[in-house]
Amino acid sequence: MATETPTESVGSSGLDRFFHISERGSDVGTEVRAGITTFLAMAYIIFVNPAILSNAIDFDGAFPQLLTVTALAAAFGTLLMALWAKLPFALAPGMGLNAYFTFTVVLGLGIAWETALGAVFVSGILFAIIALTGLREYVLNAIPLHLKHAITAGIGAFLAIIGFVGAGFLQDSGATFVTVGDFTGPLPWVALGGLVVTGVLLARKMKGAILIGILAITAFVMIFGLEAYNYGGEALESFAGFNDGIFGFTAPSDLIGAMDIGAALGLGVISVVFTFLFVDFFDTAGTLIGLAEKSGMLDEEGNIEAPRAAFATDGTATSVGAFLGTSSTTTYIESAAGVEEGGKTGLTSLVVAGLFILAIFVSPLAQAVPGIATSAALIIIGAMMMTGATKVDWSDYTKSIPAFIAIVGMPFTYSITFGISLALVAHTLIMALSGKIKEIHPVLWILTILIILLEAGFIDRWFG
Repeated sequence: MATETPTESVGSSGLDRFFHISERGSDVGTEVRAGITTFLAMAYIIFVNPAILSNAIDFDGAFPQLLTVTALAAAFGTLLMALWAKLPFALAPGMGLNAYFTFTVVLGLGIAWETALGAVFVSGILFAIIALTGLREYVLNAIPLHLKHAITAGIGAFLAIIGFVGAGFLQDSGATFVTVGDFTGPLPWVALGGLVVTGVLLARKMKGAILIGILAITAFVMIFGLEAYNYGGEALESFAGFNDGIFGFTAPSDLIGAMDIGAALGLGVISVVFTFLFVDFFDTAGTLIGLAEKSGMLDEEGNIEAPRAAFATDGTATSVGAFLGTSSTTTYIESAAGVEEGGKTGLTSLVVAGLFILAIFVSPLAQAVPGIATSAALIIIGAMMMTGATKVDWSDYTKSIPAFIAIVGMPFTYSITFGISLALVAHTLIMALSGKIKEIHPVLWILTILIILLEAGFIDRWFG
């Protein structure tokens, strides 16, 4: 007993010093639990990203290779975030960016997928350069504090609508765009039950409430054989079990290094590179601002702790992901699940990275968690992140209107980037026309012009 205690103490203190665990008011158990929760909240990307990209990268056997590189890219980016930025945030190939890669760039513009990967690689290099220079800080400091708070709330609303769709509470409508989901089946009720259970546990200050909620829904679905999984077919299926075992690995031999950087630097692809860079930068900025505020890492002036490392991690991970064979890698807002579980250090990210590595070899285990389990958690997290709205001065319309646009723009357009862009344009123009032109940061004028040119399609016409 006497000899084991010092060893454990030294190991624990070394881990503590490296990640500043005690300094940030956390402990190893909390960080591990937070990492598991974050992984469960975003494990869906292991299957969703290959499903989207395989529409564009369509050679024989592409899906399992894409699954491998998705997990590898997520593991690398998250590990870099853990060891360099030491923040409890996870990365993976971004939703929205993978859709743009597939349906706009490859299928829409007819650009070869190898060239598209090259464009992603170049955008990642440019992102990293911006992150490591004063330009990143200059751009971030230009965003007013009230918009940073609104971005936090807007991301919460964005998470909530994702959760509503995944839980079956919401569906599309030809007449009203969205309408109430089909509650005649069991899944929405199961999701609602899990949401209520999680809410009660949170109200009672139960540690691990979100993780318990996810596991409770998963167990309920599996025990009662509910059709809550879609393994690639049109209709939902019940849990298929582990008939083929839980181990498996496919080497991504056709994807690694397949990118064509030379073609990506061609004049016709400049607008694609710019769009990847623009979307990735502001998606990451919005996500990091929201996560930093939620985790107490946003100071009174709205500055993020370790911003250079956090942003450089995103850019580096994007380029490495492109080399591996996937679309842009970005910081995931689902990291809020781990933050809400108490994750405050890079140890949380280290756990997530380790689980993504394991997922490469035991992917059936990750597939056992149904979408409705994490959807209920996303709704809860969305509610928690709405606290950012309380920090906006709603009596000042030069602040409240742009803030409101940011909050509703993200879920209504289903885009964090567009919600931020619309709010920035509104802020700049309202301030200018209200006689407060001197209070507008010069960067906001540049961003406003770029956003207008990009969204109006001028950049595509000029460089396309």
